[in-house]
Amino acid sequence: MKSVLPSIDPGIAALAPGFRALSITVVAGEIVNPAIADAALARACQGVTGDHAVWAEAHLSAWARVFKQFGAKPQRTPCSADALRKRVLRDGSLPSIDPIVDLYNAVSIEFAIPVGGENIAAYHGSPQLVIADGTELFDTMKEGALAQEHPEAGEVVWRDEQGVTCRRWNWRQGVRTRLGAEAKQMWFILESLPEMPLAALHEAGARLTEGLQLMMPDALITQTLVGFDID
Repeated sequence: MKSVLPSIDPGIAALAPGFRALSITVVAGEIVNPAIADAALARACQGVTGDHAVWAEAHLSAWARVFKQFGAKPQRTPCSADALRKRVLRDGSLPSIDPIVDLYNAVSIEFAIPVGGENIAAYHGSPQLVIADGTELFDTMKEGALAQEHPEAGEVVWRDEQGVTCRRWNWRQGVRTRLGAEAKQMWFILESLPEMPLAALHEAGARLTEGLQLMMPDALITQTLVGFDID
């Protein structure tokens, strides 16, 4: 399996000129040590009220500003990292979902960065970060049943050739490409703005890949830096 190389609409540069992300591709192995994820999530939740990096609050605030620029209301639909942090501050912890999801949620909380995880085998073509026209389809759950909706015109979304895979940039993932421990081909995207130092982005990526390798020693992992002004 080749590394996943997402495409980014040039129009995104007007909203977030310093956007950069780590694209991490994983050919999964057998999960032999799921406790790695349990420990990582517990540590991240315990540390959320401690001394964060000096840039962490600024990074989450920058995401809120970007969301406002494309019409989202960050108080109602915050970026995924902010949403996780608020849940931990409110409840003191996060419930375990799945070893893979728990691990990337832990990285998101620890580094104040949106982290997406997708079953790339369910994709039709490569991931695309685009500005929606409002006609795209998005698979979601409503009242316990599978449903479809449309993003708003002008909304930033991740999509493939079939439809939207994540609404409002990194707010809500769709059902079709949802990732779990059973997936054999995984794709992760760690998304940052200039308020997060590039070294910290790479550190977050290392934390995720190290955890994946400890859980799945046979996993094959590659990563690529994408975005604007990354040379």
